[in-house]
Amino acid sequence: MTAPLIYAHRGASGAFPENTMRAFEEARKAGAAGIELDVQLSKDGQVVIIHDETVDRTTDGMGYVQDHTLPQLKKLDAGSWVAPSFSDERIPTLNELLQWMTEDGNSITVNIELKNDVTQYKGLELKVLALIDTYQIEDRIILASFNPLSLKQVRALNPTIETGYLVIGKADYAVELTTEIGADAIHCQPAYALSPYAEEAKQAGFPLRVYTVNERDELERLTKAGIDTFMTDHPALLK
Repeated sequence: MTAPLIYAHRGASGAFPENTMRAFEEARKAGAAGIELDVQLSKDGQVVIIHDETVDRTTDGMGYVQDHTLPQLKKLDAGSWVAPSFSDERIPTLNELLQWMTEDGNSITVNIELKNDVTQYKGLELKVLALIDTYQIEDRIILASFNPLSLKQVRALNPTIETGYLVIGKADYAVELTTEIGADAIHCQPAYALSPYAEEAKQAGFPLRVYTVNERDELERLTKAGIDTFMTDHPALLK
């Protein structure tokens, strides 16, 4: 049996501040095949890596990401909420992350979630694709979103980049909508992967990437069900 592919969810977020360069580098060192991260736009239109629509939970700041300029976001402490030793961590830009990907010895794949299902970031897809094109690493990128219209826009702008449609729970519409928007895979929770809908997805030719799997017994159960790609907060443990 082929070993499963492990993607580090927001980097090695089980032990390091999520969506920071430290978390990404630690995931790479742990041998993860890929990392998953989230992007939004700052007030001045820069693509930044952060999960929540506000900075409140993961930094020492307050307010919406879209209401802060990049210089303002860069002043925020994005690590102390985990431990004082991470106080130097900052909110990364997608440009910084893509540059890191081109360093010698770095062959990691990156799953970029377009966080435009709650806040509508006009032009996010185009900005992300332009940055990817700058570094010529499309073959190591997956673009994902809960927003089917966003992925449809990605496909209109770029017919070849890999995309994944994110669903919650036992989404009986997943195969139909994934087909309609031209996505390549379904990103789902274990409940979907272990349901009859998983077979429907397989028959339609859509691989499943399952989030967020943090227990070895769950990993083994899903692997036996034919799933081969997982997102986890603990890449070293699951490896």
